[in-house]
Amino acid sequence: MGLILTPNIENPDEFYEILTDAQRDMSDDEANDMNARLVLLLANQVGKLDDLREAIALARISQQAPKRNPISTS
Repeated sequence: MGLILTPNIENPDEFYEILTDAQRDMSDDEANDMNARLVLLLANQVGKLDDLREAIALARISQQAPKRNPISTS
């Protein structure tokens, strides 16, 4: 199937609010732990190792590039 690299979140503003609200009273370490658990849960939803490898590679590249839309490759 491959990764979807165009915006695909049903309501991105609401998702961002849910995510930030979930971390509101957490320390940085607690928020990082929660994010790691969230990554594992979502990786399980994706399932395909090739897609997960591609996502990791894209995330690593985008970390080194100037800040932009995290799901945009252009």
